[in-house]
Amino acid sequence: MLSRLGALLQEAVGAREPSIDLLEAFVEHWKGITHYYIESTDENTPAKKTDIPWRLRQMLDILVYEERQQTAAGEAGPCLEYLLQHKILETLCTLGKAEYPPGMRQQVFQFFSKVLAQVQHPLLHYLNVHRPVQKLLRLGGTVPGSQTEKEEVQFTTVLCSKIQQDPALLTYILEGKKIVSRKKSSKEPITLPREAASIQDKDHPHSKSPDMSPCKAQALTAQLPAETEEPDGGVGESNLITSLIGLCKSKKGRVALKAQENLLLLVSVASQAAATYLVHSSPCCPAIVEHLCQLYQSMPTFLDPADIAALEGISWRLPSAPSDEASFPGKEALAAFLGWFDYCDHLITEAHVVVADALAKAVAEKLFMEILQPHLLHVSEQSVLTSTALLTAMLRQLRSPALLREAVAFLLGADPQPAAPEDGPRSLCAHLIGHCDHLSDEISITTLRLFEELLQKPHEQVLRSLVLCNLEGRHYVARGSPEPESYEDTLDLEEDPYFTDGFLNASFQPSAKPPPAPATNSDGKTAVTEIVNRVLSLSFLCLVPEEAKTSAFLEETGYDTYVHDAYGLFQECSSRVAPWGWPLGPTPLDPHEPERPFFEGHFLRMLFDRMSRILEQVVNRTGPWLQGYKPYSLNLQVTSVLSRLALFPHPLIHEYLLDPYINLAPGCRSLFSVLVRVIGDLMQRIQRVPQFPGKLLLAGPPDSPPGRGGS
Repeated sequence: MLSRLGALLQEAVGAREPSIDLLEAFVEHWKGITHYYIESTDENTPAKKTDIPWRLRQMLDILVYEERQQTAAGEAGPCLEYLLQHKILETLCTLGKAEYPPGMRQQVFQFFSKVLAQVQHPLLHYLNVHRPVQKLLRLGGTVPGSQTEKEEVQFTTVLCSKIQQDPALLTYILEGKKIVSRKKSSKEPITLPREAASIQDKDHPHSKSPDMSPCKAQALTAQLPAETEEPDGGVGESNLITSLIGLCKSKKGRVALKAQENLLLLVSVASQAAATYLVHSSPCCPAIVEHLCQLYQSMPTFLDPADIAALEGISWRLPSAPSDEASFPGKEALAAFLGWFDYCDHLITEAHVVVADALAKAVAEKLFMEILQPHLLHVSEQSVLTSTALLTAMLRQLRSPALLREAVAFLLGADPQPAAPEDGPRSLCAHLIGHCDHLSDEISITTLRLFEELLQKPHEQVLRSLVLCNLEGRHYVARGSPEPESYEDTLDLEEDPYFTDGFLNASFQPSAKPPPAPATNSDGKTAVTEIVNRVLSLSFLCLVPEEAKTSAFLEETGYDTYVHDAYGLFQECSSRVAPWGWPLGPTPLDPHEPERPFFEGHFLRMLFDRMSRILEQVVNRTGPWLQGYKPYSLNLQVTSVLSRLALFPHPLIHEYLLDPYINLAPGCRSLFSVLVRVIGDLMQRIQRVPQFPGKLLLAGPPDSPPGRGGS
């Protein structure tokens, strides 16, 4: 197309200078556009039915062709000089705002986008380019459902691409200089940057634009009262940011997605200076977080935790709720919030570290602290339930290290210290742990799920705050008694104080020889399968007598399936914590160190208390067969959290939670000692239940076949 245009121009003007011919054609096309406003009387004719789109395309083709014919790289041609000196882009921006003829704004967006994309000469440094660019950005992204959304997002795409190529352009586009009033600008000449200072005004017969008739000019100006001025005393906003945020809210999925991709491109600029400018001199972070908070507050005050969990997997690229899911009030609002939260998390992951840290802190301050925390501490059970379930869903989606760091600090505090039994619930974490033992079983289950999700996040402070800070020092071990030199020294079940002769005869065959000591790999780590089989077969499995099991009556494989699943989870957990450099074994005790009072911490105390009441937290499909009952799912959730804890390959956790032969200090309890007392209580209760095996087969959660939950 450009070659044909060049051939036609050369053929038309004969032997005259080609560059002069291009300039003449360029000026003639611009005159044709301005003459339209002088001669036209029909104000209802759409712009696309006039010759304006064709003339703008010709002007673009001439600019591109002229640049290709330039022998000196980086030198502006006469047509480009004319475009800059005569403020053609400024005038087009004014015409676009006036929307005269109808649809002119769309044509202006397209022309700006194509000029900036196709002309290789750097343009955005020029005052007469980046100023109309700023003005044009003000026209878009402010009104949802605009007819020019497609053109606006194409325009921002070009700008973000240019900024990524040259981050120094960011300040030109986002600087938002105060624009002088129309009166002042008419008196003071506007100078160009140094690159354009050398441009001489050609004394060309067509160098001046035709004057518009006073009547038409007055009519057009009346439509543009604020185009060239801003309120006094203010610095303009970063309109590229606000435009992109506005387009992200578009109801058109493709427009919103493209705007989000453009914003992602903008915040990932590699320049430290540009990233610092985005944080300190633009509304980037506040605008993103403000939209997140607005979406949160647009949701219903109460949402069923099951409905929230059903929308797992919402992505910012596909933010709409799956059509195959059951509908419920607030479904679309919930999907929109989770989608934008996932987008914020992705932004923080991909952004420059300066922008990522600032955005993560803004999310923590505005969403977590100002909105979520009051709901989590509210006296209303519905408020606590909904906010806890939403926080769990957010944690499940969270991937960025910076936002995870802020979330952990919000939930657990920045500086965890060992707790004391008399400590009251002063912190948010203490309140949440208290919610795990709430009078409302639904709140207890939902909060336990929150902690289970938190334990799966790759952040060392989670485990340290909840468990390890209270286990360090090993004050749960009795002082004065020698520690076993090897694991084999602890395998004599006959000396175990928790096993009586009758219990051993009922649950364990003494003729079976203890399995050999577990093999050790070359890297010093013990094979987990052998440890699991060894501990389970010799200790924990012996706790439950055969008459209290259902596996003998059903075609089940025992615990083998659970061990297989646990092995996969253990490998996943081990790879997640490998960078934390945990020791392979506990620190040896000083036998001369006096015993100190041991407190397992509020989190483990809550879990042990829940486990000790496990018999009161059972539901039978045919009615309660044990004294008192609570939802069966509560037991499953408690054991699920304990199972997550047991997966961590830390020597203190393995010793305190999984070693049944640990010599506990006076007054201390462990998971094994709690289970021993529960089984003892169970054995007394089943003696009072007639036809116990048959009723046990019917026990289980309401949504499972009989017998599946009672083993």
